[in-house]
Amino acid sequence: MKSFSHLLSYPLTAIFYLLFGLLLLIFDPIQRICLNVFGYSTHKWSVDIFNLLILRCLHVLGTTYTMKWHEELPKNVPVIIVANHQSMWDIPPLIWFLRKIHPKFISKIELGKGIPTISYNLKYGGSVLIDRKNPQQATAEIHKMGRYIHDHKRSVVIFPEGTRSRDGKPKPFKRKGLKVLFQEAPEAMILPVSISNSWKLQRNGAFPIPVGSTLRFEFHPLIPVSSENEGELIERVENLIVKHIYQDQ
Repeated sequence: MKSFSHLLSYPLTAIFYLLFGLLLLIFDPIQRICLNVFGYSTHKWSVDIFNLLILRCLHVLGTTYTMKWHEELPKNVPVIIVANHQSMWDIPPLIWFLRKIHPKFISKIELGKGIPTISYNLKYGGSVLIDRKNPQQATAEIHKMGRYIHDHKRSVVIFPEGTRSRDGKPKPFKRKGLKVLFQEAPEAMILPVSISNSWKLQRNGAFPIPVGSTLRFEFHPLIPVSSENEGELIERVENLIVKHIYQDQ
């Protein structure tokens, strides 16, 4: 059965990449028109729909999603979404399922050019691009993001591991970025998220994508930034996220 699924993954991955590529090309001009003609809200709508369609494209590979919520999303308060990071496919579900709180991203600077739709959104949709080789620039951009979510009552996604865990086993959290966000948005709520199994979509690299994976997202109870000191708070959030990552093979 496994060998059949592996063989099936080749044509289905080709179909998926064809559909994904078309979405990238179609939504790049759509995004530009939405932002430059109609403004932020319409541009955000186009980004939301783009990411919903990515989720639908992944269904071609038999990919399913399990979402576990512990409470409703907050309103009119900045939110710092803290999650472990397993693959690029973590991001579309976060954008779609958290769309009510306008999630932005702290992303590596290399993604800011050359990728239709995605690069444009990262540059002009409210996210920030950091140069991981330049700590001063990276810190300044995270400060900017903290002020942005404070002023606009929106949310930011941060992956404190700093890079993807390619086997599903979480890496230790780096604390600098979280501390900067806490300082700039002390009234924010933290939304810890445990992501499981998305690494499986890239266990073979880019091709083929395995068939029949179930991506699990657990959205934990909100924690006020002001609830305890920075060090204890980061340790609490990290332990909570790591404890609920599935390690099933």
